[in-house]
Amino acid sequence: MPHPISKKYELKRLLALMLPILITQFSQAGLGLIDTIMAGHLSATDLAAIAVGVGIWMPIMLFFVGIILATTPLVAEAVGAKDHAQIPHIVRQSMWMSALLGIVALILLQFMPLLLSLFDVPVDLRPKASLFLHAIGFGMPAVTLYTSLRCYSEAIGHPHPVTAISLIALVVLIPLDYLFMYGVGPLPTLGSAGCGFATAILQWLMLATLVIYIHKAKAYQQHKIFHAKEKLHLAFAKRLLALGIPIGLAVFFEVSIFSTAAIILSPLGDTIIAAHQIAISITSQLFMLPMSLAIALTIRVGTYYGEKNWLAMRKVQWVGLMTATTMACITMLLIALGKTQITQLYTRDPHVAEVALFLLQFCIAYQIIDAWQVSAAGCLRGMQDTQAPMWITLIAYWFIALPLSIYWIRYQHMGPQGIWISLIIGLSIACILLLWRLYKNNQRLIFQTRT
Repeated sequence: MPHPISKKYELKRLLALMLPILITQFSQAGLGLIDTIMAGHLSATDLAAIAVGVGIWMPIMLFFVGIILATTPLVAEAVGAKDHAQIPHIVRQSMWMSALLGIVALILLQFMPLLLSLFDVPVDLRPKASLFLHAIGFGMPAVTLYTSLRCYSEAIGHPHPVTAISLIALVVLIPLDYLFMYGVGPLPTLGSAGCGFATAILQWLMLATLVIYIHKAKAYQQHKIFHAKEKLHLAFAKRLLALGIPIGLAVFFEVSIFSTAAIILSPLGDTIIAAHQIAISITSQLFMLPMSLAIALTIRVGTYYGEKNWLAMRKVQWVGLMTATTMACITMLLIALGKTQITQLYTRDPHVAEVALFLLQFCIAYQIIDAWQVSAAGCLRGMQDTQAPMWITLIAYWFIALPLSIYWIRYQHMGPQGIWISLIIGLSIACILLLWRLYKNNQRLIFQTRT
């Protein structure tokens, strides 16, 4: 009989798992923050070029990463079911898929600059944005493989090595950015586009470090991931893709609304794009709080799902949502009190800063609903329910928020606030539908148990 747990116990377990994941998430988001800040100190044009490049790269990268995130609930389920012999097989097959998907993403990003003219991106931004996309694409196989190993490490309860690597990467990126942005020795001066080369190189260094650590550390010797070879099994590939593609699409639908906003705003000029990028960057850092909680919820819910301990699973969901609410209140306070000082870190341009401060008011408005929707999605992933969240995010973001954004910006000339109002509407709809789906899933499992 599954053992009962208290909410206090589960809060401790959830926070203990979440903290290193949070540091990892902040560190990885910090990589983009460093790029944004360094580009912002070059010029508004360089910052705008980075915004456009990231606006295309980020949704593509997160789509492929999202597919690999299916590794987490699969490993967590095996841990909960105490089927440790299955874990090495899951991870090796996940790495096969990661390598293949990373190569596909690399090729795809080489063709993305062709879309810049289609999106009416200003001509002066296209060369740097194009070079950024070409360069950063070569890091995609490393990104997907690293994600596979990260999911494995976190799902078995060892998030700390990934955290350490992410913190070291923050330090390493600064000199790499400097080398490629300003040019040293034989390296040419590439400006903001140099961030793409620096980030790609860093991703390969991070992957190599994690591979070596997992191969050598005692904590991983039970599974011996690299001690045997396996061919790609089509049956597992289909299972991973069936679970992972909806995750990737759900992430893509949400993130694309935020990141492609820079492209929708591009006709309004460098100042608006730069200010929007600052506001997005600030909220992206704060989003790491509920996002880290959602990853921890996926692991804890997935473990109880493997145990078939529905009571414990519902308790951890409740604790997660209450924690998400508390965190959202904290982030709202941080933005309200510190927006002026934080904005000054990004830019010296008073016009850019003024618009950024205006947009941050909208960021405050959606913190709670954003925290709820990402937490609900994390719980659903732990229950291996990924199809419904995919359709929910498609409807909320692409069928509602995106058309509203384009209409208000391009046809009603509403200004940058049109993007943010659309985001709030889309997030609200997604939040309501995801919470309802989670409630219905819990009810279904309880009914099955009683019958």
